[in-house]
Amino acid sequence: MKKVAVVDYGMGNLRSVTQAVMHVAADAGVDVVWARTAQEVMDAERVVLPGQGAMRDCMRELHDSGMFDAVMHAAANKPLMGVCVGMQMLLDRSDEQDTASLGLIPGKVVKFALAGQTQPDGSRYKVPQMGWNQVWQTGERRHPVWGDVPDGSYFYFVHSYYARPSDARHSVGETDYGQRFSAAIARDNIFATQFHPEKSAEHGLALYRNFLHWNP
Repeated sequence: MKKVAVVDYGMGNLRSVTQAVMHVAADAGVDVVWARTAQEVMDAERVVLPGQGAMRDCMRELHDSGMFDAVMHAAANKPLMGVCVGMQMLLDRSDEQDTASLGLIPGKVVKFALAGQTQPDGSRYKVPQMGWNQVWQTGERRHPVWGDVPDGSYFYFVHSYYARPSDARHSVGETDYGQRFSAAIARDNIFATQFHPEKSAEHGLALYRNFLHWNP
């Protein structure tokens, strides 16, 4: 049976991510592993990298857990999906505590600078962005992981920092929150979202389902 590993390196919304992936894997002939060892990540056919909290903490725990090399191997050899800070970790660097990250997709992570800006209803933008927002699919071609998810669908966000890829071609989904920013990025066998698919109802589950069937 094919295996997908959800990487447990001590940071991230592991339970809800794992349960969401298990839900869509039930009819796909895929075994979901809550991976607590590097070998479980190495043995999986595809990998989900969640993340939650401060970037420096996530990077430290990835190294200290012994998962770093296994995640880098997955990123080079098999489909990998990053979620929330798991997406931000894929870029070169984060302004959050000036932290070096994985360097898999060129670019950096920056903080929202929305002081003084107001939303259409007159209220001030709050940081973190917390709640539902629309995602517009971008890129020269529609990315396969979007599948039949309608353009402009709503997904659930919780974040103060966002990804700024160096190459616009790596941005495959964008959202407006005081400015337009990348909400989904992709390169080769990597796909990642700033929003939480596991908290985004049916469209979020569809993304996990599409990832399980994606053959980059």
